[in-house]
Formats: sequence, structure tokens, C-alpha cells
Amino acid sequence: MAFTLYSLLQASLLIVNAVAVLHEERFLRHVGWGSDQGIGGFGEEPGIKGQLTNLIRSIRTVMRVPLIALNSITIVLLLLFG
Repeated sequence: MAFTLYSLLQASLLIVNAVAVLHEERFLRHVGWGSDQGIGGFGEEPGIKGQLTNLIRSIRTVMRVPLIALNSITIVLLLLFG
């Protein structure tokens, strides 16, 4: 298997899919990354854990519809070109 731009895009799609399916109550809260874990005061910058939970929540919110389209295109391309 050669390292091509398509394989790099496919790997990044798989990573975004993995982040998008993380369920906050089933998985993230058990490892201490729930939404109520990283609440800071006003004016304080969130730590790395708070920033990562915000990133995960944003990916789940924003990328829901584009992921459906990208996954469908990837499946069709794999079926056509192997």
C-alpha cells in the first residue's frame, strides 16, 4: 500500500469519524472528560482538557452532515476504484 494523498485524506476522515462518535455520557464522563468537569471561572482560560472537550463537542456539532457526505463519497470511490 503506497502512501498517497488519498490514503492521508482517508486516515484523517477515519480520525474525525472516531472523534464524532464519542458519546459524552457513555465514554467521556467515565474517563473524566464530561462537560461539567472543566468549568472555570469568568475570564480564566480553559486548560488543555477543557479545550479538547470543546473541540470534540464542536466536531460532533459542526461535522455531522459533512461527515455523512464525505463517508458516502469515500464508500463510492472505494467501490468504484477498489
